[in-house]
Amino acid sequence: MRGLRIGTVVGIPVRLNWTFLIVLPLFAYLIGSEVTTIAGVMNETLSAGIDTTAVGAGTTPWLLGLAAVIGLFAGVLLHEFGHSLVAMRYGYEIESITLWLLGGLASFTEFPEDWKHEFWIAVAGPIVSLGVGAVCYGAFVLAPAGADALLFVFSYLAVLNVVLAGFNMLPAFPMDGGRVLRALLARNQPHAQATQRAAAIGKIFAFLMGIFGLLTFQLLLIVLAFFIYMAASGEAQQTTLKAVFEGVTVADVMTPRDRLHTVTETASVADLMSRMFEERHTGYPVMDGEDLVGMVTLEDAREVREVERDAYRVEDVMETDVASVTAGTDAMSALQVMQERGVGRLPVVDANGELVGLISRSDLMTAFNIIQTGGTPSVITGRRAEEGGRIL
Repeated sequence: MRGLRIGTVVGIPVRLNWTFLIVLPLFAYLIGSEVTTIAGVMNETLSAGIDTTAVGAGTTPWLLGLAAVIGLFAGVLLHEFGHSLVAMRYGYEIESITLWLLGGLASFTEFPEDWKHEFWIAVAGPIVSLGVGAVCYGAFVLAPAGADALLFVFSYLAVLNVVLAGFNMLPAFPMDGGRVLRALLARNQPHAQATQRAAAIGKIFAFLMGIFGLLTFQLLLIVLAFFIYMAASGEAQQTTLKAVFEGVTVADVMTPRDRLHTVTETASVADLMSRMFEERHTGYPVMDGEDLVGMVTLEDAREVREVERDAYRVEDVMETDVASVTAGTDAMSALQVMQERGVGRLPVVDANGELVGLISRSDLMTAFNIIQTGGTPSVITGRRAEEGGRIL
């Protein structure tokens, strides 16, 4: 998840997603509009002694709403640092921590498969939230009588952080509780199978949460349910792919150089479109002699109007900033590069940067289906040879 970088703490970039800039004033408004109601609840539950008339007068509700929401997101940020610092202790790299619409998100370069690591990384966030809640409660207790603003903010944050900890421990994968569930399941079964089961439970929770949100007209809860459902599905798929592609390299799947269709940079876009139609390919490496100089796709060619395609050459529309992989790269890493770069194929190069093949997303998906039905890398290689060097 991308966002505006606002700083770095212990080597971890901290970002603000644009949705956070929307939800911050919205939450401040919602809290401010309910200040007297919230103050009444705090008085009943914590005997806070807040003067509801004082906190509801003038601009005070809006200032308290802003202070409360800033404190809330500060607690969320500390929650994510709890996850991140424990993960770093185990040797995992943290790409960034991002504040967004639904709170915070710590992005890992890879998720832990050791169940003990995942367990302690997952519980670290809620433990930090409980600690923040305890600190806020201590500040609330020490606040002098009559300091209604302080009593309101610290009592509210104490309750919110405890609620945040409890909510995150629901077994709705990939929330913290869902990750704890997967860690416990992974003690006695393969990681991929544990992920599938935890994701299935997470989807059930997401469905129930969404229904509850619809019945109570809580839009944020509906959005959260949708996010949990999609995230559970996505991570389960990624974990399954990783398990299936274990031991499979790019060399097992790619189209080798001698079977590869290429184009020259001087070919016209009209000729390129004709070749795409005849050969049923939508992307080609672009060669200058034996040198790879770019990649060109159907999307690139479509940028040129039909009446002008004879006048434009491939070099005018091709992509020159091309990501590549080597034949020894594992298949899952190649797929991740495609996802990160938003491309459907990658040239395969040797140590000297010379083109030795091409691997596409369709190659990987076909290989995935073959392996899932009992095939092996050797079967894939054999089938590729029989079909002219490419799985399609």
